[in-house]
Amino acid sequence: MFSVIMYHHINSDDLPLSNSDTMMEAHLAYIAERYTTLFPGDEINKNSICLTFDDAYYDFYHYVFPLLKKYNLKALLAVPSVYILEDTDLKSEQRLSLKHHEIYDGDNYKTYAPFCTYTELREMIQSTHVVIASHSMHHVNLCDGGIDLEQEIFGSKVILEERLGYRVESFVLPYGKYNDAAVALAREHYSYVFRIGNALNPSWEGIGNLIYRVKGDGLKTPDELFKLFKQFGYWFKTMIKILKGSR
Repeated sequence: MFSVIMYHHINSDDLPLSNSDTMMEAHLAYIAERYTTLFPGDEINKNSICLTFDDAYYDFYHYVFPLLKKYNLKALLAVPSVYILEDTDLKSEQRLSLKHHEIYDGDNYKTYAPFCTYTELREMIQSTHVVIASHSMHHVNLCDGGIDLEQEIFGSKVILEERLGYRVESFVLPYGKYNDAAVALAREHYSYVFRIGNALNPSWEGIGNLIYRVKGDGLKTPDELFKLFKQFGYWFKTMIKILKGSR
């Protein structure tokens, strides 16, 4: 069994979806001392762990990417393709200035560039510390009525691959929401499909062809996710899911 951890923001006002920069560094330092970080498809061993960051906010490039290089770690970054600009001349202070609820308002993604740019994504890919996943086109709930699943799931892959010159093999379900049609389409176009779920994974097939992720936002201590009572809870949920044969 191995863990896949899900994170969102660094130093955001939305505390349930964020960690401070100091907590994140302490957490990643703890992981670097004890675990081997993986990209999807890498060989799994008893000390394996996979780190995933949702939404490709600029705070990932600003805070996390330097830490990945410092501690020689790998991470998967899930990108909602419609919000990604080619490049920007804005200063970091401006790009980090929006509150969480403002990021998706109107044209703020163009005015403030609160997401990573394609230039930054290419730099991170070339560093070999980051791989890119699709997080749909518009970061929408794929269960909502009127959603163009083909565009959100496959169209986002086409755009990312064309702009990055890079094969995108993973899809991260927005909001952890899905239905049978969304999963079937994602599995058709991607080798690895990730969800939320606070369970462990027996392999890269996950459970029911979905890879479960443990929530890593709002950490109180650097080792919180690895304490015995937490690990037992993840293991117990994993066993229940496997016995049910469901995702």
